[in-house]
Amino acid sequence: MDDNTPVIIGVGEASERIGAPDYAARSPVELAALAARAALDDAGAAVEIAPRIEVMAAIRQFEVSGPRAVAPFGKSNNFPRSVARRIGAHPQRAILEPVGGQGPQHLVNEFAHAIGRGEMRLALICGSEAISTVRDLAGKGETRDWSEAVEGQLEERGYGVDGLVDAVIAEHGARTPIQVYAMYENARRAKRGLTREAYLREMGELFAPFTTVAAGNPHAMSQSVFTAGELATVTPQNRVVADPFPRRMVARDQANQGAAVLIASVGMARELGVPEDRWVYLHGGADVTERTPFQRNDLAAYPAAVLAAKQALAGAGVGVDEIAAFDLYSCFPVAVFSVRDELGIAADDPRPLTVTGGLPFFGGAGNNYSMHAIASLVRALRAKPGSYGLLGANGGFLSKYSVGVYATRPRDWRPFDSAGLQAEIDGWSAPTPAPDSALEGAVETYTIDYGREAPHGVLVCRTDAGERFLAMTSPDYPAVLEAMRAQDPLGARVSCALDERGRRVVEAIAIRNGPAAA
Repeated sequence: MDDNTPVIIGVGEASERIGAPDYAARSPVELAALAARAALDDAGAAVEIAPRIEVMAAIRQFEVSGPRAVAPFGKSNNFPRSVARRIGAHPQRAILEPVGGQGPQHLVNEFAHAIGRGEMRLALICGSEAISTVRDLAGKGETRDWSEAVEGQLEERGYGVDGLVDAVIAEHGARTPIQVYAMYENARRAKRGLTREAYLREMGELFAPFTTVAAGNPHAMSQSVFTAGELATVTPQNRVVADPFPRRMVARDQANQGAAVLIASVGMARELGVPEDRWVYLHGGADVTERTPFQRNDLAAYPAAVLAAKQALAGAGVGVDEIAAFDLYSCFPVAVFSVRDELGIAADDPRPLTVTGGLPFFGGAGNNYSMHAIASLVRALRAKPGSYGLLGANGGFLSKYSVGVYATRPRDWRPFDSAGLQAEIDGWSAPTPAPDSALEGAVETYTIDYGREAPHGVLVCRTDAGERFLAMTSPDYPAVLEAMRAQDPLGARVSCALDERGRRVVEAIAIRNGPAAA
């Protein structure tokens, strides 16, 4: 093997549950450091690794993921160096990655290329969340001081949130992932011609096997096994949070988890004495960025992610039927459906689509979930030498997608370039926005958000000429929301007015096969 071939040589995880005998209310830095130590141990090196680490990169916690985000117990001014200090590392370079669940795989792809070019030889990537602990302590009125000031260089890459969601969507009341993904989900339901009940069952059938995987994962935040029917049945414990999602269908942010990945050149791995049965190779990959939601013609699909996955498979020289283990990012069902279906993976394919248990059950460890998926995938491939694994990591609002195809099978490094894919994505046509004077149309997709004091509907509509506009419900027209809740609003005709801020408010809605509401 060429000395500059990149290999993953160690992976590690850490977690804790409130109320467990070993619960210590650890900070994010402490959880990440535990995971980093586990990754160092996992490599099984003959010499100490930490002093040889050249680069430390960290994934942002949710509480430092935006200019107005708040860390209630304080934070490190240099997260990667805080972790490095705890494990005895003194990296020349420290990096804080932008926001997005694609971050862990994106860093693996980036560092693999840097190693292949001979620019680095050993790097550790880490991240963590202590959301559950923060909420528990705050609920009890307790505080902690997790602030740290660490000297040293930090490559602060910015938040990376600009351009993820359109201002017009946010202005009409869809600002969070759960609201926007709910609209994607209902767009897919419309495309498939399914009733609300049938789509609930399909989401349940997708995620029921995930719960079985989570139940066998010691780091999973939920280890309860649910049937498809239990996931799809709305109860007080499984209430609807945003149409069409019951609570158990969405990413679980109540998590205390950390994960780390150690990536090296083959030359460095040999110098460290890391046994070759620990080495896992990156055979293919891709990184792409999708349009903002309002600029996509098909809100039911994620074609950029599919292109990325296909490029990664082609680079690895394997077909999807040759993949033994998957982890398709599962913040919401549509993120899995969109990739699964277009890759030709059948709904009844016996291969699990997650190696962790997925974000709703393993835990949605903020931007760091896919670090855990990489760790689980590496262990799965080591247990089945020669097999291939595919990991798809998603960020934003189906906005950023990074893919890796892995195997223990040795292969000299082959760089990959996503510039051509990105140029193709950037060249796709966008729907024409409707003029302000357009106040009537048909519902393309929608959601009803139940996470507020009062339910609120957001609708994506098309005029008869095919122009797209946003609209929302208003307390001034209560019958509109009542009709949307009682009957299926997909395809319904709406009449709107402009409010004082220039937003479209639905005055009347005519549900197909149902009475008009005004």
